[in-house]
Amino acid sequence: MSSAKYITREGYNRLEQELRQLWKEERPAITKSVQEAAAQGDRSENADYIYGKRRLREIDRRVRYLTQRLDGMTIVDRLPDNPDRIYFGAWVTVEDQNGQTHRWRIVGADELDPSQGHISIDSPVARALLGHHEDDEVTVATPQGKTRYTVTLIEYKVTP
Repeated sequence: MSSAKYITREGYNRLEQELRQLWKEERPAITKSVQEAAAQGDRSENADYIYGKRRLREIDRRVRYLTQRLDGMTIVDRLPDNPDRIYFGAWVTVEDQNGQTHRWRIVGADELDPSQGHISIDSPVARALLGHHEDDEVTVATPQGKTRYTVTLIEYKVTP
């Protein structure tokens, strides 16, 4: 299953910055060090050369991925028409059946960061929450069984 092609403005800017840094700064520096290592002679036992070539392949692979991924993205950078419902980009606060509170932001797969409370729009929790209002009960099937959440707050914070 391919992931949704939605991304927040912050996420897009972060990926674009990574691409720029890899292409304009890191790749030229590694290329220069590989050229210097190659000029030293025997490449088969030259660790700088071998590491540099490997790192160039990693950079090129990541640059290709980011270029293709960013090309097809839809940037969601405005409030939804109905901010009372849960849509992409929303910060959602829920209470589980044990009374514990959780706060998540529904973001694109490339922005996934559980430590920041960012969950992918492709996740079962996000898919179950989409379209709901405050005070709605949502049931999510998890590997541990079904978990019931009550939506307590929906917020949108759009940055320019």
